[in-house]
Amino acid sequence: MAKSASISSASSTATRATASWRDYYEMTKPNVVMLLLLTALVGMCLATPQWVDWKVLIAGLAGIGLLSSAAAVINHVVDHRIDSQMARTYNRPVAKGKVSVTHALIFAAVMAVAGYGILEFAINRLTALLTLASLVGYAFVYTMFLKRATPQNIVIGGLAGAAPPLLGWTAVTGEIHAHALLLVLIIFTWTPPHFWALAIHREKEYAKAKVPMLPVTHGVEFTKTSVLLYTVLLCLVCLLPYLTGMSNLIYLIGSTALNAGFMMYAWKLKFAATDKTAMQTFKYSIVHLMILFVVLLVDHYIPISL
Repeated sequence: MAKSASISSASSTATRATASWRDYYEMTKPNVVMLLLLTALVGMCLATPQWVDWKVLIAGLAGIGLLSSAAAVINHVVDHRIDSQMARTYNRPVAKGKVSVTHALIFAAVMAVAGYGILEFAINRLTALLTLASLVGYAFVYTMFLKRATPQNIVIGGLAGAAPPLLGWTAVTGEIHAHALLLVLIIFTWTPPHFWALAIHREKEYAKAKVPMLPVTHGVEFTKTSVLLYTVLLCLVCLLPYLTGMSNLIYLIGSTALNAGFMMYAWKLKFAATDKTAMQTFKYSIVHLMILFVVLLVDHYIPISL
C-alpha cells in the first residue's frame, strides 16, 4: 500500500515537473481564441460609428478572452480520453498527462472568475452574463453532452462559438441589436461546413473514439453533401449585411470573392475530392472567416456605396 502511494506520489511529481507555461498556454487554444477575439473586435467596432473607447476595448477583449480560454481548458479536461485516442490531439497536455485534471480545472476557474469580474465591473452585466453563458454552452452543453449524443452536435453547439461578435457589440452598447445577431448568424452557418470538413479528414479517428460525428453516423458522402449545402446557405447569409444596409460595397465584393472560394472547395470536396481536399477545405474555411471579418471592419471605416 505504501509502495503504491509512493509510486502515485512520484508520478504526480513527474507530471508537475514536465508541465511548463507552454502546456498551460496550449490548453487555452490560443489560435481559436484569437479568431474569436477578432470577431468580438469587429462586433465592437460595428456597434459605433466612432472609434471604440480604449478602456472598453481592452477590458472587453480581456474578459471575453479569459472566459473563452477557460472554456477551452475545460474542453481539454472533459475530452482528454477522446483526445488520447486521436492523432490530432493525443499530445495535448491533459491527454498526455503533462497537466493534471485538478491543475487544469484550477487554471480554468481562475481565468473564468477573472474574466467574469472584468466584464461585470469594467464593462456591463449583460456582456458578463452572455459570455458566461457561452462558456457553459461550449464547455458543458456541447463538450459534455451534445458531442457525445448527436451527429448534429456541432450545429447546435456552434451557437456558443458564434457569440463573440454579439459580446463585442453589447460591451460597447449594453444592448442586443439585430445587426449583432446577423454577425452571429454568419458564424453559426459557417461552423458546420468548417468542422465537418475536418471530421471527414479524421473520420476513422472519431469512429475509434466513438464520437458520433456526422461522417461516422451518416457516412462521408452524406457529410460532403451537407458541407456543400451549408456552404450555399452561408453564401446567402453572407449577403444579408449588404442587403440590410449594415455594410457597403467593399464588403459585398470581398464576401462574394471569399464565398466563391469556399464554394469551389465544397464543390471539389463533393465531386472531385482527393485525400487532401477535406483538410484543404477546413484550412480555407478559417481563412474565409478571418478575412471576412477584416473586410467587415474595413468596410465600416471606409464606406463606399454604389
